[in-house]
Amino acid sequence: MRKRHSPKDRLITVALHVALAAGLFFAAFPIYWMLSSSFKSNTEIFALPPSVLPKAFTLEAYAAILGDPVKLRFFFNSYFVAGAVTVLTVLIALLAAYGFSRFNFRGKGSLNTLIISTQTIPPITLLIPFFGLVVSYGIFDTYVALILTYLVFTLPYAILLMTGYLNTLPRDLDEAVAVDGGSSWTALWRVIVPISLPGIVATSVYTFLLCWNEFLFALTLTKSTSMRTVPIGIQLLMGQHAFEWNQMMAMSVLGSLPLLLIYLVAQRFFLAGMTAGSVK
Repeated sequence: MRKRHSPKDRLITVALHVALAAGLFFAAFPIYWMLSSSFKSNTEIFALPPSVLPKAFTLEAYAAILGDPVKLRFFFNSYFVAGAVTVLTVLIALLAAYGFSRFNFRGKGSLNTLIISTQTIPPITLLIPFFGLVVSYGIFDTYVALILTYLVFTLPYAILLMTGYLNTLPRDLDEAVAVDGGSSWTALWRVIVPISLPGIVATSVYTFLLCWNEFLFALTLTKSTSMRTVPIGIQLLMGQHAFEWNQMMAMSVLGSLPLLLIYLVAQRFFLAGMTAGSVK
């Protein structure tokens, strides 16, 4: 027999759906406005009252971005720096996490506490010390400066994330490899890594997004236009006498698409990795 809902239950259900719809609108409307503005002319963006849909659909903002080698350089820099930091972070974090998860050594607890404590330091407090170090080592306005700086902020959390994931894997796997005559190195790369795909992907996505969106250190540790990243490139479109809002929106859309694709692909890997790991 079908259960009847009381008026109070129906009211709660309606209120919940209204709240969810309001939250969806609050989250989605800025994205829609960014996309819509990227297809408007700069003059139409400043028109009053503002139009929800472009009155004159145009691709001039995208043409200005994609046809300018200087602006395309911003995307290359972001991809290169974020990709390099992601690879290095995952590699180092995986090795460190395997050590924390599988071995006992002197100072393990203190080192783990030190890694956790680094997460409590606001990055902005390290801006001036990092700037001094980068200048003193002669790597100012280089990829090396950005990569090494970003590693400092991505590694601690990546190590904690990977350690927590490896702790969920049974030690019987390592013992089985040892019985077959394999070393810890063999256990790591031939057994642990293949079934740790969800943790590796999660760490990679977190690291890439953090590096791609970083603004403050990219602005401080670089000077030439050829070294600027996408967030800095968007800020450079804010001139002294004019704001290229349509180009800013177009660059924001182009900068967001890779992140969206990475998230969608990674989401599939999360599910596939978890099911494959349970079977293996």
